[in-house]
Amino acid sequence: MISAIECIHASKSFREPADRGDRAGRNGPGARALRVLRVLDLVIPRRVRVDAVKDVSFQVNKGEIFGILGPNGSGKSTLVRLIATLLTPDSGTVTVFGQDVASDRLAVRRCINRVSVEAAFFKRLSALENLEYAARLYGLDAREGKRRAEAILERLGFPHKKVTVPLENLSRGMQQKVAIARALMTAPVALLLDEPTTGLDPVSKREVQDFVLEVRRTHDTTVILTTHDMQEAERLCDRIAVIHNGEFVAMDTPENLKASFGDGNGHTPTLEEAFFRLTGGNVEDWLREQGE
Repeated sequence: MISAIECIHASKSFREPADRGDRAGRNGPGARALRVLRVLDLVIPRRVRVDAVKDVSFQVNKGEIFGILGPNGSGKSTLVRLIATLLTPDSGTVTVFGQDVASDRLAVRRCINRVSVEAAFFKRLSALENLEYAARLYGLDAREGKRRAEAILERLGFPHKKVTVPLENLSRGMQQKVAIARALMTAPVALLLDEPTTGLDPVSKREVQDFVLEVRRTHDTTVILTTHDMQEAERLCDRIAVIHNGEFVAMDTPENLKASFGDGNGHTPTLEEAFFRLTGGNVEDWLREQGE
């Protein structure tokens, strides 16, 4: 198999203000992190190091859909941003089709597209205008860009009467569909999907998932997918990695991940149950983290 995306001992940390919510009293575990420096009544919070990704290594094969599951704050999005060249690893290497994300940034960007849960648009332009603009950036002429934009919006079930409505007047779910359409309209060789179906209704989720599988089948596109939707991960992914506190704690096919937590009496847990076992969580904590 051809390695399309490769991380070797990749790490990334940040300096963030100490969280006042962690205080447990003057001498409690959060007391050290809450010390501040006062200069002429200016209060400067102490900044602490946060290891978002710690010594992560993996390879994604060409044409593979590789899922990354993890609780909120586990490092999923940071890892995607490293691959997308939006962040530079502190140590280790990250390559996309042999191009290093630090030294060959422009070459990497030419072969990837990314969808994040917080997509950026020209909000006063319509869905069609946003996609036509993106098509010109990819080198397509105006006529071909409009044709592709209309075709992919229709394929994703976007209401025809809404294609000329400014994005600021559309729902969050419709905006996310436009983000997905923008990423898929040029059939990239590598596709980074960071919680792509968040905010979509079940029918729209299914339409997007079907199209991702279609793009992989017709263009041999390599996909990295982060998601909180266990059914989505199980349906789409050839392999899944579980990340917790910045580290991979498991990596295998969905079936093998589930089977590894069987009870020996013929019961195979769901992927969700395996996830909770790997991350030390439970259903109540998970729902609370997702704000449900």
